[in-house]
Parts: sequence; C-alpha cells; structure tokens
Amino acid sequence: MAQAALQPTLPLPPGPKDWFSLGASLEFARDWMGYMERCARRYGDVVFFRFFNIPVCLVSHPDGIEYVLVKNQANFTKSRDYRALRPLLGNGLLTSEGDFWQAQRKRVQPAFRHESISAYARNMLDSAAAMLSAWRDGETRDLHADMMSLTLEIVAKSLFGSDVSGAASSVGQALAPLMELFIHQAHVAFLLPERLPIPQTPRSHRANQHIKKIVLGIIRERRASAVSGNDLLQTLLEAQDEHGNRMTDDQLRDEVMTLFIAGHETTANALSWTWYLLDQNPAVAESLSAELREVLNGRPPTAADLPRLPYTEMVVKESMRIYPPAWGLGRRPLRDFELSGYRVPAGTNIFISQWITQRDPRFFPDPERFDPERWRIDPIRTGRLPRFAYFPFGGGPRVCVGAGFAMMEATLLLAAIAQRFRFSLAPGHPVAALLSATLRPKHGLKMVVHARP
Repeated sequence: MAQAALQPTLPLPPGPKDWFSLGASLEFARDWMGYMERCARRYGDVVFFRFFNIPVCLVSHPDGIEYVLVKNQANFTKSRDYRALRPLLGNGLLTSEGDFWQAQRKRVQPAFRHESISAYARNMLDSAAAMLSAWRDGETRDLHADMMSLTLEIVAKSLFGSDVSGAASSVGQALAPLMELFIHQAHVAFLLPERLPIPQTPRSHRANQHIKKIVLGIIRERRASAVSGNDLLQTLLEAQDEHGNRMTDDQLRDEVMTLFIAGHETTANALSWTWYLLDQNPAVAESLSAELREVLNGRPPTAADLPRLPYTEMVVKESMRIYPPAWGLGRRPLRDFELSGYRVPAGTNIFISQWITQRDPRFFPDPERFDPERWRIDPIRTGRLPRFAYFPFGGGPRVCVGAGFAMMEATLLLAAIAQRFRFSLAPGHPVAALLSATLRPKHGLKMVVHARP
C-alpha cells in the first residue's frame, strides 16, 4: 500500500473540497467521528482535509495503519491533540517521545510481564466480590458508575497495594470532568501553536493540582517508608535504566497517572458496553452463561480458569471491536511520505480510528452485529484478516504496555459478575457513545439487576 520512494508530483489524498470552509470545520468540531466516518465512506482509505487550516489525514485501511504504526514508525511523533493530555499525564508513556520514551518504556515494561500481572488477579476478584455482595435482585443501578468504581479500586490496589480507597476515590472524582473536557481541549490543542500552553479552566486546573498532590503524596510516603510494597508502585520505584538511574518523583507521578487512567477508564468502559451488548443479544448472553456454568460450576473464577473460558474472552474482544474504549489515535510525520499513491506532507495530523476500521464491512461482515463467534478461530492470529483490522490497544512499539493486564481484568470481571447476575436496560434509558479521552456511555448505563438462581 505504501512505497519507499516519494515522487514530488504525487497528488494529495482526496477529501472534502471546502478545506477552508468555516462550516466544514465547525461540523468536524461538533462531530469528530461522524465527520470522519462520512469522509471514509465517500473518499476511501486515505482522506485529506483541513480543520481551520490545520492539515488532517484520516488513514483507515489496516495496511496504511500498519505502515504508520510499525513499518515507518520512526517517521512519526504524536499528533497535536495529545497535548491536551499533558496537564494530567505530564511526560508519561502516552505523551512522551524519542529517547526519553524509550528509556521509560524499558523501565515500566517489566511490571507487566505475565507472571507479574497474574499476581493482581486476587485484587480484581476480591473487589468484585465485595461490590456484588451489596447488589439486590430487581434494583436499578448505573452500571457504568459501578464499573468505574470497581476498576478504580482495582487499579489503586494494584498500583499502591495497601488500602488507599479514600485517596483513589478522590482521584476518580477529580478525573471525571477532565476526561469529559478532553475533546474541547483537543480542539484547542489543534489550533494553538505548539509554543503556547493550552489554557485550562479554573475547574480543570484545580482538578489537576488535586490529583498531583494526592499521587505525589503517596509516592513520597512510600519512599520514606522502611517497608517495601508488593505492588506496581514498588516495581516502578525500583526500576532502573542502563545507567542505574531511577525515576524522580515527578517521573513516577506521570507514569502512575498514565497507568491509572489506562487501568481504570478503559476497562470500565469496555465492561459497561459489554453489559449493554449482552442485554441486546440474549443468545450470546446464554452462551456465556453456559460456559461459566460448565467451567466454574458455581465457584468463583480464578486466573487459572482463563484458558478454559474462551467464549468469555471472545465476548470481551467482540465488545471492544464494536465499542473500542480507545477509539482513536494520532500521529504526525516528520517528513513527507507516500501512502496509496498519494503524498502526505510533513506535519499533517494523521488520524487513525479503531471505531472506523473495526466496523469496516470489508473485514467484519454485518459489522454492527455483536457476534463473539468471529473470534472462535482468531482471524487476526491466523492471518485471515490484516493485522490492523483489529487493534483495540494500538500497535507497534507504542502498543499499550498494560494490554495484558486490561484483557485479564476485563475477562475475569466479566466471568465473576455474569456468573451471578444478568442485566436489562432500564425502560426509557437513552444509550449513546460519548467521545472523551475514552469511549463512554454518554448518559451512564442504567440497568435492572437480575440475580441468577
């Protein structure tokens, strides 16, 4: 799809002709995803347009995505909108670049080896059991709020070990408005020159400062303690680069916040959308229940059960295909490059969307149908589909460092909860997707709880 030699006479990719139109830019600002979807349907796999004269290129074919994220990844940095996350995440893995990012990735990676993340399964299941003990048959709950609380507790225990539920709850409350403001801040990040900082509202500034104070306090308290913890924070405290240097408090804070959001927001949203999809597809829900009955026979699941719960994992994968928690990512080329016979200029903001590609009927027939059987014989692993037809955790060198943790967490929690309860959407409750830093249910997810006998 892409070629190494760049011809200077190559045309720009096709796209809307009203590049400088105020109306087109406002349409994009109001509805990022809808605008992108319409462009992909009309103009194809590579689309070029401008947002208030800022060049944007949508790449939606798996081969083009692989070229950007893997084959030519050295030519790309993060797109301009990632600056919107810097006040919260600082220079963590999601926002950092170059040699600093590579050094940090090497430091953080060991914390997410398989044997390391398996040790956190107990935290996940204990927290789920405590939550479920308070649920009652027939009550109506906001499952999105419940999943957010649950994954917040789990990531806090996994990161900080001891009971920090009060601090974690405070961080979670401060995070909510920051996540919802992301799209607005991303618009500002697109438009402002990079030398200018992105202005924060008084509310977002207070929230960021509050979160920073709490997390730095936990880090400094641990440093001063004579007792080592058995958690991710201790692993990060002890991590060294090739010169034997350890992270500063500020570096630790940035990485902790990145892991906090990755382990909290994404899993909570993945589970929330899964409950909604299961309610809308009772045959799938029954197949899931049948596997849980056969494998678990009424006892709580453990990490050792995961290899024997293939359908449960298939449900999670199919849910993340339709409602990807990380719904898009961006890059920016350092030099002009060629894609599908078109020239893409240096500095263009490359937009790649899991939402668009994973719903492409060329790769997933009847794409809005919730069908976990698509994953019975994994079409990505077997090569029946291109590698980047499905990429909920990104891909290439910058693939999510906690992907294994998130997948284990979502699968275990789905098994633990679905074994004991099923849910039906509360009458009249609206369901719509909200594009924030992650893909959230816009109105929450009010569902009626039904206890299983």
